[in-house]
Amino acid sequence: MRVIAGVAGGRTLVAPKGAGTRPATDRIRETLFAILEPRLPGARVLDLFAGAGTLGIEALSRGAARATFVERSANALVALRKNLAATGFAGRSNVVGASVLPFLDAGAVPAGPYDLVFLDPPFADVAILDAALSHKSLVGALAPEALVVARALRKHPPTPPANARVVRTKEVGEEDLIFLRYAVQ
Repeated sequence: MRVIAGVAGGRTLVAPKGAGTRPATDRIRETLFAILEPRLPGARVLDLFAGAGTLGIEALSRGAARATFVERSANALVALRKNLAATGFAGRSNVVGASVLPFLDAGAVPAGPYDLVFLDPPFADVAILDAALSHKSLVGALAPEALVVARALRKHPPTPPANARVVRTKEVGEEDLIFLRYAVQ
């Protein structure tokens, strides 16, 4: 696993051992960031269900200003911190060791508002993706015109909340990248 492009392009990233996380493949990241590239310079990024941080780190490498990573797995947090150190992005990052829904339940999301949010939960738990997508704290953490990108298995699509519209869906293998824009007050 490696950073694909940007200032840290080519740097090797580590993944946690075991089946608890599923890092975004090069193919997924290439597709995703080809779409997002114009939005990245100066962006504030929230990477929920961050795992080893591949999505947020790729965004930082391509010009995002800051990233907040939220991950509950101790093994994934070790890998994430190693990856941030190896890429030199630790100073532009905030790592939160927490489950995503309790993190959102806590209220105000730190370091927002965010221009870009990644939601990449375990594929088996469709309900947690739906809950995160509709969480009021997520919506409250969004900047105007922010994009939320959810990664899901096509056979288990999430249900977009009433205050969001799907602006694009990109199929990659058996997965969908779903781009949402919320009505932000």
